[in-house]
Amino acid sequence: MLHLGSWTPVQQLICHLRQIIEKLKNEFPMSDLGKLHHFLGVKADFNKKGLFLSQHVYAQDIITRAGMVDCKPCATPVDLKSKLSATKAYAVHQICLYMHDPRIPHMNALKRIIRYLQGTKAHGLQLYRGSINTLTAYSDVNNLTAYSDADWGGCPDTRRSTSGYCVFLGQNLVSWSAKRQPTVSRSSSEAEYKGVANAVAELTWLRNLLRELHLPVVKASVVYCDNISSVYLASNPVQHQRTKHIELDIHFVREKVAIGEVKVIHVPSSLQYADIFTKGLPTSLFNEFRDSLTIRAPDASPEGG
Repeated sequence: MLHLGSWTPVQQLICHLRQIIEKLKNEFPMSDLGKLHHFLGVKADFNKKGLFLSQHVYAQDIITRAGMVDCKPCATPVDLKSKLSATKAYAVHQICLYMHDPRIPHMNALKRIIRYLQGTKAHGLQLYRGSINTLTAYSDVNNLTAYSDADWGGCPDTRRSTSGYCVFLGQNLVSWSAKRQPTVSRSSSEAEYKGVANAVAELTWLRNLLRELHLPVVKASVVYCDNISSVYLASNPVQHQRTKHIELDIHFVREKVAIGEVKVIHVPSSLQYADIFTKGLPTSLFNEFRDSLTIRAPDASPEGG
């Protein structure tokens, strides 16, 4: 019988890890290969800051298959012009909508994305290490924060909106999404609120996951939205006729707000990082938001060096 009471948190974690590995070996044919290096096409590099995840090889393969190895890099994946229609696309998730009948404008938009990859193929997601001693239920290390945004009626063909969100666990980006909404929104507030509801649903799932990992989030998770009306709807119990068609989303978010799991707070557009998932941005703002999402070039110094 192991007595872990006098062990440090690191020693306890290592012991539990070894026990899990041994139990898995009894159930499946497996080997312990040590530190993570590659997983599902993602390269993992340990550095002084923590863990750097990248897809350099995959990006280079895409560029090579497109026959654009010598292309000039582009600063952003999409320009500031209005979105393309079925005869014209946006970034990756919108280009996929026109795969069945691509036209020349779609191909030009795709080439721009590849040119963006050419200049950023070594970029990746930096995850920052934290002390295990601070991983308590009341620590800021496991606080969840989300940014939610929507581009109202952005699709010229269907007038559906594009919504996006990003979720941080402490200072680390752990979840993000950019997708076209399934129904048409009748106002910008409705489009934004649908986006908030999607972000709250993701936060709810992550909070449950952390609870199962015995790291429950005690503090309310914050959702930052740049639409004042959506912030007001999240906590105001009065139901308006103009919000009746999004009643389920309203009740879902308000319930989470009422029980103290979520807070919806207004943020100025200049600090709305989720904008990067819904629209084209000027180069300077795009780079600023990308850096805020901890997407950057690899650290020159490896772990310990």
